[in-house]
Amino acid sequence: MIEAGAPVYYRIYKELKRRIGKGVYSKRLPTEKELCNEFNVSRLTLRRALDELKRESVIESAKGRGTFIVDEKREESISSLTGFTEEAARDKQRARSVVLSDGLMVPSEEIAKLFGIPDDAMVVLLERVRYLNDEPYGIERAYLNPLADIRILNIVNRDMSEASLYNILKNELSLVLDHALENIEVCRLTKEEAKHLKVNENSYGIRRERQTFTDKNICVEVVRSVYRGDRYRLKVVRRVE
Repeated sequence: MIEAGAPVYYRIYKELKRRIGKGVYSKRLPTEKELCNEFNVSRLTLRRALDELKRESVIESAKGRGTFIVDEKREESISSLTGFTEEAARDKQRARSVVLSDGLMVPSEEIAKLFGIPDDAMVVLLERVRYLNDEPYGIERAYLNPLADIRILNIVNRDMSEASLYNILKNELSLVLDHALENIEVCRLTKEEAKHLKVNENSYGIRRERQTFTDKNICVEVVRSVYRGDRYRLKVVRRVE
């Protein structure tokens, strides 16, 4: 319930937020003129209400196109070790991929060092654009260590546009994934990344690098990924020790 003495802009903000939550508007809000007429307020007052919704990332404006409702961000818990497809299934959403590359390669010295393998050893490189409900969310470049299990080489012969990499590692190869080390930072998307993710160059993104280890402390995966900042959110659960 909105307090009777609340400012007019605040009451409009709460009402618009209620309507958006109820699905009254599909994708786009009415024009400023239409909303001003409906609420019988000036544009200045209306814009204060809209600014509150923008601040909460509920809506966004596109010059010359109007004001649009922002899709809810996908939230991933980084307290547990799961894959993109598993997280999507948990949220009852559909994940798929566009495979950019899938084959054998000699890794860079840096990647070889992360794996703890000889510089001339071969690894599998699987690079995919990850989609959620047919919208691009991120680009993942996964390097996989055949020395952890030689059957990893079979991944180059698989259709990885629909398959879950973690499902293959855990359920088909029976590898026990024990823990991971991960670095996360905010970044600006490059021109190529932005093209794959269908956003503007230099948009904000979330860049991640993860090393995944088996129960035998063998690094089986090094994955470098970047996700859209406007569609992705990370959740951390901290416990008192």
